[in-house]
Amino acid sequence: MINSSNARDEIQKILNDKEYKVYYNESKNALELWWENAKEWIADQLAKLFPSITPSNGTAGFILIIIIVAVIALLGIIVFFLVRNQYRNRLLREKNPLQSMKEMDWSYQKHLMEANKLGALEEYTLSTRHLFLALLLYFHDKGWLEARIWKTNWEYYDELRKENQKWADQFFNLALLFDEAAYGEREIKKEEYLAFRTEAMKWLNEAVERTEG
Repeated sequence: MINSSNARDEIQKILNDKEYKVYYNESKNALELWWENAKEWIADQLAKLFPSITPSNGTAGFILIIIIVAVIALLGIIVFFLVRNQYRNRLLREKNPLQSMKEMDWSYQKHLMEANKLGALEEYTLSTRHLFLALLLYFHDKGWLEARIWKTNWEYYDELRKENQKWADQFFNLALLFDEAAYGEREIKKEEYLAFRTEAMKWLNEAVERTEG
């Protein structure tokens, strides 16, 4: 009995020995060590926040999993918006809003009337296109930019910001939706169209007065 007790003591001593702990840690891979250390850190933080509660190893592990999932989700969202913004900016730099001389020869009032007609027919994607071209040619008539078939919306934005940075920023946002309507191969929803029209008409009210006068 005494020998058995002594043997257990010796085994426990070996297990607690620093050299054994080093050997045990070395036998683990880096991921296991990181996981154990992370759980210990979380358990320590929980103990500091809630002194009356003794967090278990399982609780710390569960919270760690939640944190990892949240971080991965956040990174996914960030990547999604970065890719989308790069795609939108590429459209602004590569695509020309005026596709033909006919579109260029129309007055902004005529584009606006066409936009109103298409909007009444619930053709929101086509109406968005004509509404944007009306705005672009209105800026041209005002001398804020020079409309040309070969120019991109990015070039128009660059010209407009020399006149007024706030106008340029508003134009940039409208150009993003226009590009999606014209080149993004998706239908513009009514809510998007109405918001787009509201912003565009802040400038084009003068054109409305002329067409109705």
